[in-house]
Amino acid sequence: MHCVGLLAVAPFESSIHESAFRQPDSPLARRVRVSEPAERIRWALVSGLLARLHLERVLVRYPRTAVLGAFSFVNGSISIGLIACVALLTQQAFIFPSLGATAFILYYQPLADTAAPRNVLFAHLLGAICGFAFLVLFGLEDQPSAFETGVSWARAGAAALSLGTTAGLMVTLRVAHPPAGATALIVSLGLMPALAQIPVLLAGVGLLLAQALVLNRLAGIPYPLWAPRPGS
Repeated sequence: MHCVGLLAVAPFESSIHESAFRQPDSPLARRVRVSEPAERIRWALVSGLLARLHLERVLVRYPRTAVLGAFSFVNGSISIGLIACVALLTQQAFIFPSLGATAFILYYQPLADTAAPRNVLFAHLLGAICGFAFLVLFGLEDQPSAFETGVSWARAGAAALSLGTTAGLMVTLRVAHPPAGATALIVSLGLMPALAQIPVLLAGVGLLLAQALVLNRLAGIPYPLWAPRPGS
């Protein structure tokens, strides 16, 4: 029951924010006061988690930018580190470069359309499929990666068309997520050339989304379960 309570969606502003706004001249209010909605969301995420851990004094003692920077460092390291450990134990490609950009978006702009699970999952799937399709179309599926042999005309064509097709499909299907463009290049440049690697790639994305859901909701951020929130 305790875990269920922690994972439930809390009010958007934590109690520490309410206290700060009731006392606008307090040191805490000066730390909390922000000018843009996106900044308010990021600050709510960080302050909500610190409040859960009974570390509210950190919000008063240190500048807001320092707290946000430290949170990004710790959270990014833990999120990717856990997935890297899974990759190490299984010897599968659960971790890949564009996952780092996805992690940043999930915690820096959790309520943006581009951070919604639907967008993240479908966009990376589109990127991987497009990358592999043009890898095959240009006869490169059994060739070493571009980082080993350099970029050929065929490789350049595969990279350009895979990225362009991924971008077009993301916009058409309304599942925009910029890091998926990098996923298309990762595949078309030969870093992940096997079709069997695509399910593993998506599993890595799923692990990262699960972490984002837990951490954002623990902080009281109404991170969506699937589609973007209306009006986001």
